Amino acid sequence: MPDILSPMDTAKFVAARRAADFVESGMKVGLGTGSTAAWLVKCLGEMVREGGLKIRAVPTSTRTAALAREEGIEVITLAEAGWLDLTIDGADEFDPDLNLIKGGGGALLQEKIVATASDRMVVIADASKSVEALGAFPLPIEVIPFGWPTTSALVEETLCSMDVLGQKVVLRMNGGEPYVTDEGNHILDLHLQRIGNPRQLALVLNQIPGVVENGLFIDIADAVVIGHGDGRVEMHDISTGASEEGRVELAESENIFRDLKE
Repeated sequence: MPDILSPMDTAKFVAARRAADFVESGMKVGLGTGSTAAWLVKCLGEMVREGGLKIRAVPTSTRTAALAREEGIEVITLAEAGWLDLTIDGADEFDPDLNLIKGGGGALLQEKIVATASDRMVVIADASKSVEALGAFPLPIEVIPFGWPTTSALVEETLCSMDVLGQKVVLRMNGGEPYVTDEGNHILDLHLQRIGNPRQLALVLNQIPGVVENGLFIDIADAVVIGHGDGRVEMHDISTGASEEGRVELAESENIFRDLKE
């Protein structure tokens, strides 16, 4: 295993490291799912073990929960938490208004519930996730298994009247079987290329029978921390208009995170 992180891994790490600064002792924190969020969990675990950070965390997937426990972070349910001070999560895409596409990791339902049950949501991402218009990344929607082909057909029909460039709908697979979420549902990936009106699409998709939730996060995120391969970090807070740029130095000792490399 190389001792030096790749530029992509560095970007993910520095975004996670900077976002960890938002977490304070006593907080109830939502932990996202995905490769960048996993780096955050590692950073917080280090702060718990070595810095005395005391938090209670609500993970958005079983794999995030397992990683948090491994790192010594106290894990509770959302029902136990009631409400969260902060959620930090990644994104598959984000636009200048901090509208997001999420769900590439298959946890969009729990991620959206946790994010909306928080005072504040901070997105962590590498610079490649920043886009002018959403849609290049396939939009996931979670659907119940019963009658999913009918749901898929209804989605395709609905897309004909939406402001999108593509209308292809694909059932996500896991090997030779349909992918199953933590809630026992399936995921349809919508290959739209470009979404002209994310707010309208999000509202319409959730009206289709069989659709549980969609991966468009509208008016949910408050700030984004963007990591770069050279160690630079940008932070943009859409709620206050504040922006800042800095740098996170990556010491060799911090390569304890290399087990997260993809």
